[in-house]
Amino acid sequence: MKSRLYYALALFGYFGILLLLPLWYGWLAPPSVLPPKVALMVLGLPLFAPLRGLLHARPYTMAWSLFLSVLYFTHGVVEAWSDSAARWLGLAEVALSLCWLVGGILFIRAANKTRPAPAQERSP
Repeated sequence: MKSRLYYALALFGYFGILLLLPLWYGWLAPPSVLPPKVALMVLGLPLFAPLRGLLHARPYTMAWSLFLSVLYFTHGVVEAWSDSAARWLGLAEVALSLCWLVGGILFIRAANKTRPAPAQERSP
């Protein structure tokens, strides 16, 4: 039962970032240095790589997708630190990436506890 809660927390963070980035770079605070489409492609496309595995609650996919959450955490910290106008967007990205990271770690731990132990091989 707890694993479902942790899974929901991880998906909340993941889909929150997936929704936040187009709103941020497409509407709320478009970048001035490069076109918004380029920023959305660079930041948004990596999020689609783990989508199928996350929707099927695969622990392996959840594990490697957490590396992406750390990248988005770093991006949020840098944006919150450097851009005072969009500080709240950076902090929102930090909060969502932490939900994804903590929920994913706890989901993997809970999923490993419910998984049966592998059979031990006997030596002849």
